[in-house]
Amino acid sequence: MEKYCLTVTCKSKRGIVAAIAGYLAENGCNITDSSQFDDAQTGNFFMRVSFISEEGVDLDPLCSGFADTAQTFGMKSAVHDETHRMKVVIMVSHFGHCLNDILYRWRIGALPVEIVAVISNHLDYQKLVVNHDIPFHYIKVTKENKREAEAHQMRIVEETGAELVVLARYMQVLSDEMCEKMSGRIINIHHSFLPSFKGANPYKQAFERGVKLIGATSHYVTADLDEGPIIEQDIVRVTHAQSPSDYVSLGRDVESQVLARAVHAHIHRRVFINGNKTVVFAASPGSHASERMG
Repeated sequence: MEKYCLTVTCKSKRGIVAAIAGYLAENGCNITDSSQFDDAQTGNFFMRVSFISEEGVDLDPLCSGFADTAQTFGMKSAVHDETHRMKVVIMVSHFGHCLNDILYRWRIGALPVEIVAVISNHLDYQKLVVNHDIPFHYIKVTKENKREAEAHQMRIVEETGAELVVLARYMQVLSDEMCEKMSGRIINIHHSFLPSFKGANPYKQAFERGVKLIGATSHYVTADLDEGPIIEQDIVRVTHAQSPSDYVSLGRDVESQVLARAVHAHIHRRVFINGNKTVVFAASPGSHASERMG
């Protein structure tokens, strides 16, 4: 039996859920998981439905057949094959903890993606990446060649058919043009619990302020630096007895977990952009193991 996922965004209106359930039932499909959210402030409605085609209906007929329902309710909708592994490009600079974590989760099947390339402005992780049989692209970035370097990066994204770019501590600011072109398809990890302690050396800022919690934030990249819609956040408790280096060690562990969870939610179509925020649907307890990640 084929496994699919339907995602829907539209203005809230009576009858949406009934129309979706009715369409799937009429086409021999059985719903296995469903999540929905009605935003009372904006009037927006979001829904994600996992289902099985018990009569073997293919993806294309399901998509085309749903067009009338989508038009009736003004939906932005898509039907996805749940067995499809999203193509991902990872970008990294000097710090490799997030890259290592993603590669490990990918290798054991906890992060079911197809990593089509790793791009870096340094050579630190070339051997690691090549040993995983993943193409590694070294693209040096300077003030003088930034436009050419970014054009090279975009060629790699386009030629590989990448559907998502993951900034695994890539320490270069992307241009407004690239952010616009890849809107909703670039995920960043920020080494701070935004919006506090932005900018350089946030752990030192946190240490000097005597904070008791430090954290990390994963968000979609926009032209507004570190202001994109937040997907995932987490924290770890610290004490007065710990040093700035302790903060860094703890923080890097949190960063890795937060980024992995954000990517995991995105590749399973569980994240919906809602203005400056996101709606993130959790995987149900009965979901397949690849949909549940600690």
